[in-house]
Amino acid sequence: MPRTIEDQTTEELGGSGSVLARQRRDHAEMDRLMDRYRALPDGEERERVLKQTVQLVFSHAFAEETVLWPVVRRSVGEDGEALTSRVEEEHQQINDLVADIERLSPGDPEREEKVRRVFALIRQDIRDEEDLVLPRLQEAVDSEQLRRLGTAWEAVRKSAPTHPHPVVPRRPPGNAVLGVPLGVYDRLRDVLGLNVPAAAIKRIFTGLTGMLLSGAVLAILRRRR
Repeated sequence: MPRTIEDQTTEELGGSGSVLARQRRDHAEMDRLMDRYRALPDGEERERVLKQTVQLVFSHAFAEETVLWPVVRRSVGEDGEALTSRVEEEHQQINDLVADIERLSPGDPEREEKVRRVFALIRQDIRDEEDLVLPRLQEAVDSEQLRRLGTAWEAVRKSAPTHPHPVVPRRPPGNAVLGVPLGVYDRLRDVLGLNVPAAAIKRIFTGLTGMLLSGAVLAILRRRR
């Protein structure tokens, strides 16, 4: 049975730039943030830590679904589909729970129960990835490719959506196309603290998507010329 990446050295994972090492660092930070949230009393600091956790979890998962899981499905064989489907289902459950959390007010008992459930799901997802999926990827590709994947994964993570969006599919090419404008919107909201109504979000999303698709069409036409 492949060895979990949790117990391996950074060198065994392919170096600090390897996607395996990058994934493990993110997972450790998620654990730290969730523990920090639990240790804090209700208040602004606790809400800030929850926001940081959500931002990290969603950008991390989007980069996995865009960059890593297609490689797993191509490289691992028959098991690749089952392994990635398992974590994609966990991601969808996390998406749905966090969407509910963001609609509820701090201090609401229902909200706190959903936070407890989503933290449990995140920790289960971490174990499934580190114990099952990523060791199989490690067996299938060499260290140089793991480092290349790490660079691509990090680039996508830095521009990925940071909040739940029901319109974003779990697999390419749909997630890549829709994720760009939503990532721009989410990061503006995170930085500026925007509290925009749903109708306005829809208008922003539609406009950004239109701009993205128009740019893609123009690029194709220029290439043909």
